[in-house]
Amino acid sequence: MGCGDGDTRAGPDPCAQLAAPRQRGQQRGQQAEDAACEHLRRAGLRILRRNYRVRGGEVDIVAGDGDALVFVEVRSRRHAAWGGAAASVDARKRARIVLAARHYLACAGGASAAPACRFDVVAIDGARLRWIRDAFDAQGRV
Repeated sequence: MGCGDGDTRAGPDPCAQLAAPRQRGQQRGQQAEDAACEHLRRAGLRILRRNYRVRGGEVDIVAGDGDALVFVEVRSRRHAAWGGAAASVDARKRARIVLAARHYLACAGGASAAPACRFDVVAIDGARLRWIRDAFDAQGRV
């Protein structure tokens, strides 16, 4: 897969909603990502890409925080039962995020040095949004 093959949303605002109809579960996921995007933007992060997909992995949001790149996973649950949204980012999911982040860095970096990076999680349980900075590392360790 080439570097231009990531699924991105064109236009000036990467957080803009798509016009295509969505299923109810997809709508909730889209709303959660929109809320996360807005929260991160208000905190001073620059949203660079959304839904960056490669074979075997995906990153919900790629953002800039100063000179650092932030790869953000957004998880939403109606309520916090069974561990809640944050607990649903298991080892397999973390590995898929890291894989997509490595691809993004390889494509975006070119000849320049790799920027500082971190992996964050935005967990939404019901109406409660929690931003977990440095939720895991590049080896997927919590």
